[in-house]
Amino acid sequence: MPPSKHTRWRQLKAFLFENQGVRQTVTKNTFWLSFGEIAGRILRLFIVVYAARVLGAAGWGAFSYLTSLAAILTVFSDVGLSSVVIREVTKRPELKDKYFSTAFLFKFILTVLSFLIIVFLAPRITNIQVSQTLVYLVGFLFIFDSLRRFGASLFRAVERMELEAFVNIITQAIIVAAGFIALLMITSPESLAAAYAIGAGAGLLVTMYILRQDIKNLFSSFDKKLLKPILSAAWPLSLAAVFGVLIVNIDTVIIGWFREAAEVGLYAAAQKPIAFLYLLPALVTGAFFPVLARLANKDNVRFRYVLEKGLGLVLLFAIPVTVGIFLTADEIVKLFYGSEYISSAAPLRILALTLLAVFPVGMIINAIFAYNRQNELVPLWAIGLLINIGLSLFLIPRWGIIGAAWAVFITQLIINTLIWRKMKKINDFSVIKEIRLILVAAFMMSIVIILSRYGLGLPFLLVMPLAIISYFGSLLWSGENVVVRIRETLRNQSAKK
Repeated sequence: MPPSKHTRWRQLKAFLFENQGVRQTVTKNTFWLSFGEIAGRILRLFIVVYAARVLGAAGWGAFSYLTSLAAILTVFSDVGLSSVVIREVTKRPELKDKYFSTAFLFKFILTVLSFLIIVFLAPRITNIQVSQTLVYLVGFLFIFDSLRRFGASLFRAVERMELEAFVNIITQAIIVAAGFIALLMITSPESLAAAYAIGAGAGLLVTMYILRQDIKNLFSSFDKKLLKPILSAAWPLSLAAVFGVLIVNIDTVIIGWFREAAEVGLYAAAQKPIAFLYLLPALVTGAFFPVLARLANKDNVRFRYVLEKGLGLVLLFAIPVTVGIFLTADEIVKLFYGSEYISSAAPLRILALTLLAVFPVGMIINAIFAYNRQNELVPLWAIGLLINIGLSLFLIPRWGIIGAAWAVFITQLIINTLIWRKMKKINDFSVIKEIRLILVAAFMMSIVIILSRYGLGLPFLLVMPLAIISYFGSLLWSGENVVVRIRETLRNQSAKK
């Protein structure tokens, strides 16, 4: 007898909102992280496209310059504290209040210092004219968003990613609604910044309400004995985060030093969709990390098995997305931003290539962190920062936004290759068997795009669905479903728990 509707609803509710085992918990958290981030980013996409069009390249460039600087400082204000809270609370839930409270002290001090940098330094290190009002609004946006993200570390630590998704969707929805209203009333970068600050502030309030019981103990649970262990664990991770955020944002800031606001706007138009895509592997790695942390140094064979399947999952999307963007960059720019931004297509193609390095390395860094070997990455990240800044300072004055894109690609290629080799020395994994079918399917997809676009002259909105169908159709036709194998991986881990 089939289950009743009430029973099915209760089962679905339990699956989506309760942790019931490794496989189900990873699947649930992956779903919520993916749903929350993708839904939020899709909502934000509407206001980004609209703002870029109505503000023009110069106005959009001024806003992008300041928000890129704020994004860099968001990482400096965290220095790996969130990751430490997640790891330690996952391992020792009974110390949740102490770790959260003690880490918050560092977070608060760094957030205040970063706000002062935005307000007093940002307008003085660029040729772009920005109003003091815009500077202060971006500063408040930074504070609200930084504290909201730190609060979300507790959601991840207890593997309740549905709460993080809920807060993120509310935040992005308010930003979009407020953004359209503000720009319709007054078309200016200041109006857009005010809308972003309102949305981030609302998200912080919702986070505080959900964590109200933890906030009650925020000061009473402080433990000075944890100060040194937290800093010791956090500072290597901070370099990883700094490296990642600098790769995404420092080029925009340096363009603002040497070029006009319009070029910043053109580059931001290419960089924004790629920056959005950089976030996607974190949805998978965040869900896999608790499993990897439990297996590290306890069962290295199962650890390697889970890691390989996780890498297969991120590459399942990284490869076709890269191919699709590279072959259709002109149409993407025209569709979203209009012909005024057509110069953004060239850097968009170059930046798309970085996805092949960024998608898998997020999983690999988490794997190294699970083994508590993050200190060994410090020299690599330091080298990466120097290469990135050096290439940007050399190439941007000469080649403008094209030089900025090449600086990002070269840096990502070098450093992520070194990180990949480091993990292989810790636990010798391989992804060859995971990506063979993916590469074949991506090749078939590229043929469909080229034939549809150049041979038949089909419109872009028709080409992309055909490309997606050809890609997943090729995977199914091969007789070995990559997605099914990944699901079996998680099922096996659940059975062995």
